[in-house]
Amino acid sequence: MEREFRFEVSQAVLDLGLQGAYLRISGLRNREGDPDFEDLRESVLRVALGSLSDGSILADKQLVGFRALHDSVKRSNRKNVASPENLLRLLLERKTMPRINLLVDIYNLVSIETRLALGAHDVAFIEGNVSLRMTTGSEAFWPLGINENKGVSAGEYAYIDDANEVLCRLEVRQVEKTKVRIETTDCFYIIQGSAATAKEEVKHAVQRLVELTQRFCGGEAEVLYTTAP
Repeated sequence: MEREFRFEVSQAVLDLGLQGAYLRISGLRNREGDPDFEDLRESVLRVALGSLSDGSILADKQLVGFRALHDSVKRSNRKNVASPENLLRLLLERKTMPRINLLVDIYNLVSIETRLALGAHDVAFIEGNVSLRMTTGSEAFWPLGINENKGVSAGEYAYIDDANEVLCRLEVRQVEKTKVRIETTDCFYIIQGSAATAKEEVKHAVQRLVELTQRFCGGEAEVLYTTAP
């Protein structure tokens, strides 16, 4: 039986102008890949590469919005690059994207399409519920691929579980604890923009993520919270 799981956002974060939607999709069937998804992926990447350049990345409305969001909490954009900008710069450099597993590859593809920050966390490894709030500096932070607690500074926004552990710092770095594995069947999804993101853009990203995830991995989707009802 699925456990109850809640998500909430603090007013202090909403006051930054952050836009987003947060979902739970359970009953998932993850795997290494799918031939039909691979065809779709290659088509989307070709289209994205057709108009991608350093200049287009610098000028993109959504990416400019993330930089402004970081400025508002006094965080360096050189050291803290929003995840969609990182994906696009990787795509520009390599002309392709690394394959992780089907669930991760799907949300990365939606991020490339929408320029919004997407992430997923295995609910089985989340302790209690999740809140998006301003950090106090007391939180633990074990970044993806790193086996030590790096901690965080006070005064930035982060996704934090009831164990006071950061699941995602800003929209820049996720963590080892809740990473999506082949065995993952239940995910908490983040779709995040900034004050530059229109409500319709949030809604489109939700629809696209749910459509592709259910098409290739099944599952039942529940919207936990959205700034774009």
